[in-house]
Amino acid sequence: MPTVNVEVQKTASESNLNLLRRFNKRVQGSGILRQVRSNRYKTRAPSGFKRKQSALKLILKRAEHERLAKLGKLPTTKSKR
Repeated sequence: MPTVNVEVQKTASESNLNLLRRFNKRVQGSGILRQVRSNRYKTRAPSGFKRKQSALKLILKRAEHERLAKLGKLPTTKSKR
């Protein structure tokens, strides 16, 4: 994200409140806050290695589940459907 400096100069007849209001407008117009707020909850996508590890773990879990099902060692539960 490139850095954007927002600057306002106070004129001789301008009150502090007006200066602050003008500054806030300039900040809103630049889109800085919108961009920062949208990045707040972003999470990184898992790397290829992490995806591979989770896929391998899932394959092993399924194989173990099938093995236990064939041996009849799984607890019998009623289907919710």
